[in-house]
Amino acid sequence: MAMEFYRSSRRLQFLGSVILLLFIHAAHSFYLPGVAPQDFEKGDELKVKVNKLTSIKTQLPYSYYSLPFCRPKKIVDSTENLGEVLRGDRIENAPYSFKMREAQMCNVLGRVTLDAKSAKAFKEKIDDEYRVNMILDNLPLVVPIERIDPGQGSPSVVYQLGYHIGLKGQYEGSKEQKYFMHNHLAFTVRYHRDVQTDAARIVGFEVKPFSVKHEYEGQWSEKTRLTTCDPHTKRLVVSSATPQEVENKKEIIFTYDVDFQESEVKWASRWDAYLLMSDNQIHWFSIVNSLMIVLFLSGMVAMIMLRTLYRDISRYNELETQEEAQEETGWKLVHGDVFRPPSNSDLLCVYVGTGVQCLGMVLVTMIFAMLGFLSPSNRGGLMTAMLLLWVFMGLFAGYASSRLYKMFKGTEWKRIAFRTAFLFPAVVSAIFFVLNALIWGQKSSGAVPFGTMFALIFLWFGISVPLVFVGAYIGFKKPPLDDPVKTNKIPRQIPEQAWYMNPVFSILIGGILPFGAVFIELFFILTSIWLNQFYYIFGFLFLVFVILMVTCAEITIVLCYFQLCSEDYLWWWRSYLTSGSSAVYLFLYAAFYFFTKLQITKLVSAMLYFGYMLIASYAFFVLTGTIGFYACLWFTRLIYSSVKID
Repeated sequence: MAMEFYRSSRRLQFLGSVILLLFIHAAHSFYLPGVAPQDFEKGDELKVKVNKLTSIKTQLPYSYYSLPFCRPKKIVDSTENLGEVLRGDRIENAPYSFKMREAQMCNVLGRVTLDAKSAKAFKEKIDDEYRVNMILDNLPLVVPIERIDPGQGSPSVVYQLGYHIGLKGQYEGSKEQKYFMHNHLAFTVRYHRDVQTDAARIVGFEVKPFSVKHEYEGQWSEKTRLTTCDPHTKRLVVSSATPQEVENKKEIIFTYDVDFQESEVKWASRWDAYLLMSDNQIHWFSIVNSLMIVLFLSGMVAMIMLRTLYRDISRYNELETQEEAQEETGWKLVHGDVFRPPSNSDLLCVYVGTGVQCLGMVLVTMIFAMLGFLSPSNRGGLMTAMLLLWVFMGLFAGYASSRLYKMFKGTEWKRIAFRTAFLFPAVVSAIFFVLNALIWGQKSSGAVPFGTMFALIFLWFGISVPLVFVGAYIGFKKPPLDDPVKTNKIPRQIPEQAWYMNPVFSILIGGILPFGAVFIELFFILTSIWLNQFYYIFGFLFLVFVILMVTCAEITIVLCYFQLCSEDYLWWWRSYLTSGSSAVYLFLYAAFYFFTKLQITKLVSAMLYFGYMLIASYAFFVLTGTIGFYACLWFTRLIYSSVKID
């Protein structure tokens, strides 16, 4: 016996060591090369990199060199982390040559002659409003746009990520729509200079794209001088009035300018321009809206707990002492059935365990984000963190499901652990594989490669599943929770319920308030995901999430109390579904957002949107349902342990 215990403990120690090493390696991957400040001397070479082509109309990213742009002699792929690969990032070197604080005019990048296939590819990307994304010193390329806000005299500058490949319109009175290429880029690199050392750090990377039909004399060679853009006279290329048309057999010459401007912005604040574009007043309105809902629910819960419930308990205890228990009414009548295990209790245990896994992942991710570990400068860091935390939270999923399973007098803990480890991930994986096949069919860089797919499967089967079984083993060894009252052998008949206590009606009503507490912040989250914008208000998000948890708990407790007062003791599943039904409204809001805010027209893109939002709604259902269930479990155990029952 001692030897068997020793072997088990050694196995657990070995497993713990492996998990610890994997966690350290995962934590190290949160930090990407280039995040630390880098000093540049005058004349130092700056490495410009190109990223994926993106469009908010298709949501399908493509590699930069999937179009016939000018290429360097050798294309070198940057090493991407797990989150970057899943986002469709494809970071590669670019042919642009920058020298720190050395301005350049009319640099010729190269010449491309379009054939029918490449012209068609460019036109399709221009139709879908694709943008080119670049990176310099870990800063994404932005296009500054001036806008005048109503009520403000001075214009403000907003930034758009990446520049459009081209544009479509009419030219010189022609009624025919033509396509024009942005083939000249005027870059502006902003830097902050150290007065003592004269070294500089890059704090901004901007571009203004132009479409210019370049001209030259004689035959083309590497030393050919353009007549439309002269670096010696510094005649700006925008003086040319003829744009570059995209057509078969058209010659396109790519050029660029580089200007360096000193800035007062320090390196630590260089991301502020990207992150502070959202209106904080709207976020505060979201918080106030959510707090009003919580105050309303808290008032109802306080009235129930402090007045009605206290009066009920006092009356029940007096009835027992006066031997008038036969006249009692309300929730005490069902004390012999309220802790009777529900139908399909195994599935409830699985979903509660999965909900604990989701809750742990979300809480820890938000804490990391608020501490700055998951800033947008760590591309893909947020998604990597969520995946790895989901895997390691399998320990708590197995523990929670087996504890509840044992309370329901279950004996086969391995079966419940197996279902907990596979049910939710299997559903999500099935949807994900179908969506990935659609993306792969479009030849998009957003398709997850086989190597990454293997890594995801390893994380699931190699780490998550064993951790779920370890957690289930530990939880099942714990003594079960004793019910505060005894359960009768024969189930009590439930009386006919009022129309407003119908299960479907009360469940759907219960999901409105949790959704109402988060729907304003949900708008910003959807905008950041589907309109390619940054989201970094994690302090607001954490506060809204706390409000969501409180709202789910309180609305479930209120409706559970009304249900028990109607002598309906089937509260187990209803408590889970009451707060979990907020996921229905989340999906309906996603559909509303799709038709009102997005410009997606392609079937595959629409299927991707609704597929991913279905996964998000399913996870939201599991998360909110678990919060409501545990609140209701605590509430029922509290009230039935407070009355005298023979």
